[in-house]
Amino acid sequence: MSTILFDLDGTLTESGEGIIKSVQYALECVGRPEHDRQKLRVFIGPPLKEQFMHYTGMSLEEAERALACYRERFSTIGIYENRLYDGIEAMLRLLSEAGHVLAVASSKPEPFVERVLDWFNIRSYFIEVIGATMDEKRTHKAEVVEEALRRLGIGEDRSDVIMVGDKEHDVFGARAHGIPCAAVAYGYGGEDELTHAKPLHIAGSVDELTEFLLEWGVGA
Repeated sequence: MSTILFDLDGTLTESGEGIIKSVQYALECVGRPEHDRQKLRVFIGPPLKEQFMHYTGMSLEEAERALACYRERFSTIGIYENRLYDGIEAMLRLLSEAGHVLAVASSKPEPFVERVLDWFNIRSYFIEVIGATMDEKRTHKAEVVEEALRRLGIGEDRSDVIMVGDKEHDVFGARAHGIPCAAVAYGYGGEDELTHAKPLHIAGSVDELTEFLLEWGVGA
């Protein structure tokens, strides 16, 4: 039996539309409009306030205003501009039936993570759901993973724990705590980013990910 920590955006759900449209709304709110949605894919995954500052050169105060505008749209509209990747529910069922402990470890604020899982009727598969805090005190993936380990009561022996994500932040965040990461190429990170991050495995599809996790769990 193994413990599997899943990222949410780009791993379980295809959430790009809602995130990008909400980022566009936020940028317009602070007078920095961006009409090319492709450029805004960089906002999917990392902490948003820092990304606003990095992407546009905003001050901290501007970035906090942009984040508030983002949440205004995302919490009511963007959160539902989303879908489960094909095969995710079946994968979670198979892993649960095999006896693995499943949890979510996302950089999205925890209340939003809970709402997404409830919306898609998959919350019951996860023993714990860990996300960022709304006050931005816990945002980075390494901090989220640390909190996940604490809640799950996992100590120094982490030989049967694995992270699953689609971005380099997931790989690095897991590695900071001595945990391997299986990355998914169907998400938002891209093959080059993931290859550079050197995860334990890169899965090209949900079916491939399912097969890998079932086999990895047997040997963990």
